[in-house]
Amino acid sequence: MENIYLTSPRFNTSIFFENLSGAGKAIAVLTSGGDAQGMNAAVRAVVRMGIYVGAKVYFIREGYQGMVDGGDNIKEASWESVSSMLQVGGTVIGSARCKEFRTHEGRLKAAHNLVQRGITNLCVIGGDGSLTGANLFREEWSGLLGELVEQGLIDADAAQRYSALHIVGMVGSIDNDFCGTDMTIGTDSALHRIIEVVDAIMTTAQSHQRTFVLEVMGRHCGYLALVSALACGADWVLIPEMPPEDGWEEKMCQKLSANRAGMKRLNIIIVAEGAIDHNNKPITTDYVKNLVVKCLGFDTRVTILGHVQRGGTPSAFDRILASRMGVEAVLALLETTANTPACVVSLSGNQSVRLPLMECVQMTQEVQKAMDEKKFEDAVKLRGRSFENNLKTYKLLAHRKPESELPSSNFNVAILNVGAPAAGMNAAVRSAVRVGISEGHKMFAVNDGFEGFYKGQIKEIKWADVGGWTGQGGSLPGSPLGTLHLCLSLPFGKLHLSTKPTCQPINCTATKALGSALQAYLSLLELLTARGKYDEFCVPMVMVPATVSNNVPGSDLSIGADTALNAITTTCDRIKQSASGTKRRVFIIETMGGYCGYLASVGGLAAGADAAYIYEEPFDIRDLQANVEHLTEKMKTSIQRGLVLRNENCNENYTTDFIYQLYSEEGKGVFDCRKNVLGHMQQGGAPSPFDRNFGTKISAKAMQWVSKKLVETFRQGRVFANTEDSCCLLGMRRRALVFQPVVQLKEDTDFVHRIPKEQWWLKLRPLMKILAKYKTSYDVSDSGQLEHVVRNRPKESDASAAM
Repeated sequence: MENIYLTSPRFNTSIFFENLSGAGKAIAVLTSGGDAQGMNAAVRAVVRMGIYVGAKVYFIREGYQGMVDGGDNIKEASWESVSSMLQVGGTVIGSARCKEFRTHEGRLKAAHNLVQRGITNLCVIGGDGSLTGANLFREEWSGLLGELVEQGLIDADAAQRYSALHIVGMVGSIDNDFCGTDMTIGTDSALHRIIEVVDAIMTTAQSHQRTFVLEVMGRHCGYLALVSALACGADWVLIPEMPPEDGWEEKMCQKLSANRAGMKRLNIIIVAEGAIDHNNKPITTDYVKNLVVKCLGFDTRVTILGHVQRGGTPSAFDRILASRMGVEAVLALLETTANTPACVVSLSGNQSVRLPLMECVQMTQEVQKAMDEKKFEDAVKLRGRSFENNLKTYKLLAHRKPESELPSSNFNVAILNVGAPAAGMNAAVRSAVRVGISEGHKMFAVNDGFEGFYKGQIKEIKWADVGGWTGQGGSLPGSPLGTLHLCLSLPFGKLHLSTKPTCQPINCTATKALGSALQAYLSLLELLTARGKYDEFCVPMVMVPATVSNNVPGSDLSIGADTALNAITTTCDRIKQSASGTKRRVFIIETMGGYCGYLASVGGLAAGADAAYIYEEPFDIRDLQANVEHLTEKMKTSIQRGLVLRNENCNENYTTDFIYQLYSEEGKGVFDCRKNVLGHMQQGGAPSPFDRNFGTKISAKAMQWVSKKLVETFRQGRVFANTEDSCCLLGMRRRALVFQPVVQLKEDTDFVHRIPKEQWWLKLRPLMKILAKYKTSYDVSDSGQLEHVVRNRPKESDASAAM
């Protein structure tokens, strides 16, 4: 830890992590209950952050059973003991149900085992049952120590020295059934497993015109079923929080039949394992299958995913989430006092927050109580704003209203993609089209961006035309790169857009929804400027950010970035695995992103990189040399592989080849080097569940905003919108989706390098360095503070963008 990685002074603040010390403290980490992908990332973060601050860190193997049994089950952890576990699913320290810990005698044994090792700080990774048990243990602690003194097992000095037990929880559960957090560790990875299966099933179902009924986990919570249905465009979903109304069987069969009549060759029905009807009677996959066969005669098959959902490599999202939670848990333990209630580290939007553990547990139990009392609407609300929005969006997109029930509207809305394609764009287009049709509009798709606009490549797009688009990568309407040039105005209802000196006028729509990346942002600024000269541009316009680079000002996240991160993380895993059994090796990986270092930095955190070079954090030859020396020292221990990421435009002189040659030369005799340029594989592939869901929800909200603005600006038989707030970008800011006039974002933009001037993810860079064993300054001014659950919920007008 002697090597110091120099950071750019402009990212430092006056409040630093060094002010918090763990010297003399002992922290133990355990995983309890069911396993979940990402638990190992959380364990790794706790161990390394704990060691970093000078604390002793212990593994407790086999959960509470290991705490009760003691002995070798409680073992001190070292920095190297958590190497190569980031990409491993499940939990390497084991998890087990423990009946003995539920008894007073079992907890007395556990307390004795902890006191013997001086452990008074616990990080518990598990579900609500595990966390409830930890809180009970904490409340009984002083009494347990008193009993141990009476029995002569410990002395009075030890009881005084270890008088308080501090607990911090992290929720590891693929069901996402814990109130107070947008996402639990393992949920995103489980969704990956489900969507992989659904995508594979769709090909065979389409070939044979079959109906598939899929059962996913969720005994008490329908989150996995709901979000996977939203992400794959399932025909029907059954979840415990919202049982179908009486007569649902007939309605479902009518919808399946209508979809087949509309030339759809397959049907997908997703059933949560805890699905029930209004009488609390279970709805099984076999019941649904027999119903479809009996009523429709469709060739129907059942697939039960089972524990496949718990297995496999954790996704990039889960690794980052777990790493952030693990670090935050250690910070919480360092700051806790005897009067601080046990807390749980949660995710709200893209922020870490700390919530009182028992408030969250009680709210979680209230959900089940509401379902038992058949208060299903209350149950949905108690699940949180994210769950509620998912359910509303699914209903909006999956069930088309009859023409007679649609609102009357004579508005035309066009959708076009601008800039490079990003996975999840097609899900966003599908969402906008279907919401627009539900609002009564006539929807149009523009092929090939603005070039297609001026060439007249515009056609009406209907409800059925976007079926099956959620899982498609790239951009189906097409979006070549190019600059928008405005040439000429025509009467209302006509628009003249050109990328050539001369062109012919074309018919167009009265308003348009623009979606894509920074090119779309620049285009909107041009259109806004042109309003003063051309009335035809006085129509509502909204942009939805979609780019793998995640470099759009006004939004913390962009559609496509999560898919790119997963591509980087998966490739890095395979590259590191290729060095297994060989001599020590360091890999230099180049990522995309233009001048934005998001992919390199956050991908480095997810892949366990030793360094990530980006434009936003200037570096020189001394930093490169320090990194080489640091890796050399690590390679002399048990570490066999190193990983270095470089953003493609981080420095014009320190190229990937230069860094490769430098590491190769300086590492001679200790390690050898290999280099890889990931290139456009980061833009390709099927969109991740997060990008499908994020694109779907943000685009639906954008389309609803367009509808509202159309009504507000319709006067004297025409739409006339010339205010700044009628040309907006919809982005995720911290905990909410916010509409921001694009003109107000100009001051936040570095137009030369096409990046925002302030980027939230830069605060994650020290985490990557700390977990790679660099000594660095860590700003804790934004660290999660204890909040109440009710404060954590967004306002009614806001929406969480996290899944």
